[in-house]
Amino acid sequence: MSRLFGIVLLTAMTAMGSEMASPPISSDQASLVTFDKDVLPIVQKNCQTCHRPGGIAPMSFLTYESTRPWAKAIKTAAVSRQMPPWFADPHIGDFRNAPQLTEADIKTLAAWVDGGAKEGNPADKPADRQFADGWRIQPDVVVGMKEPYLVPAKGAGEIQSFMVPNPFKEDTWVSSIEIRPGDPSVVHHVIVQIPDAKDKRTFNAVLQTAKCIDCVGPVIPIISGQQAQAVAQEAALKVQTAGDGQKIFFVNSGGQVGGSYSDILVRAQELRTGEGAFTTMEAVYAPGSSPLDFRFSGSAKLIRAGMPIRLEVHYTPNGKQTTDQTMVGFTLAKAPAERRFIVMAPEHLVDSRKPIPAGDANWETKGELTFNQDVDLVWFMPHMHLRGKDMTFQLIYPDGREQTVLSTKFNFHWQLGYEVQEPIKVTKGTRMVVTAHFDNSANNSSNPSPDQMVRWGEMTSDEMMLPWFGVVVDKDVQPEMIATYKPGDMDGPFPMPPSALASFQAGVRGEILRK
Repeated sequence: MSRLFGIVLLTAMTAMGSEMASPPISSDQASLVTFDKDVLPIVQKNCQTCHRPGGIAPMSFLTYESTRPWAKAIKTAAVSRQMPPWFADPHIGDFRNAPQLTEADIKTLAAWVDGGAKEGNPADKPADRQFADGWRIQPDVVVGMKEPYLVPAKGAGEIQSFMVPNPFKEDTWVSSIEIRPGDPSVVHHVIVQIPDAKDKRTFNAVLQTAKCIDCVGPVIPIISGQQAQAVAQEAALKVQTAGDGQKIFFVNSGGQVGGSYSDILVRAQELRTGEGAFTTMEAVYAPGSSPLDFRFSGSAKLIRAGMPIRLEVHYTPNGKQTTDQTMVGFTLAKAPAERRFIVMAPEHLVDSRKPIPAGDANWETKGELTFNQDVDLVWFMPHMHLRGKDMTFQLIYPDGREQTVLSTKFNFHWQLGYEVQEPIKVTKGTRMVVTAHFDNSANNSSNPSPDQMVRWGEMTSDEMMLPWFGVVVDKDVQPEMIATYKPGDMDGPFPMPPSALASFQAGVRGEILRK
């Protein structure tokens, strides 16, 4: 999230002006509404998770003194339902984490502003809401980067990967995970991963570990099968000694620092298997997202021991040099779980990776996957970039019945997760179709270059269509067996020179694929 986030948020809160009509309430009633007695309880329940020191929002609503300057903006945002942020179509699905701001709450906030935004009697204030050192959960175990990472004031952005000690000496069930960036203003996303030791023998994992060329020195672009084989062989040895706190560099197919969604990793696996790839992740953070709490679905997440934890952090400079030291908190399950929460993250589900045309206000792409077994569908989190407009998830059951389970607008600055009220029972053979639209026109206030086409890639200036979702399955189910899809546009745009691409594909299909 960059400085642009603050600008966009403030614009959203004030664009409609202070003259917007509020719900009808008498002037006598309005004069009786005070911050301490009436407004603070609403703000504590609905706003302070983000609006507090160290929170994602750019201003604090903990006290009257810090809230009063924003009174008119609060009224406008509440009456127009711009805040608390929520983008799902209210007529589709029931979600347990939907905002609880009621009509009565909105009237109270509007009346407070109309009555002069008075403080009231401090004796009427409820007890302060408590946060555990800035955490939203009460973590039992905390891990993090060994030292702060310097983020420059300017630049196109970078994706860095840090290996941190795994605190668990045996496989451990956890009930929630929270990712806490040290400086949210420059963190585009964080992905928490634990490499599986058995995957070292596969080509995908070898390439992935191969990105740790020397873990401290320059990055070597992989542009040919021969080079890939040499680097992979070197990295296969070095992954054994990837120590705690070491920084691991990933490169994409253009030779730039990249991460989990670098095309070279995806294409290599998909060319080998013919099946679409999934990114393995334990948890994910993006601006506006909440901690992952598995208790609501009657499940837990299994954190494997024996391998270090990888933190992938995407940094976006915001004009001010700063440092980040991201941490991850875990709460421990009280007992071993019978049901396991799995984050499903298809990497290449889009049907086409053609550049988005300049000026196109409603460019569409979609993808489809098939569930290979029964699951409970419990969580969604769309991820796109600045031109992202909306995303819809639709189920098509084996009997032909269709069900739209989420249709939501997308806001890059508030990337929400959606937790279903009741698990959606998905049977084996059900297909899930995901459709997304992008706005690459001047009508999109977040679009930095509406006069240019946009390619697919990892940087914020590029675009993505990543439909992350969560399922609950029996504890013994293997994640890779849950669902499959055919990767879209296998021969489509690939940011490599043609000669290098041909050489790379030859290498992929050749000796490097042999175990």
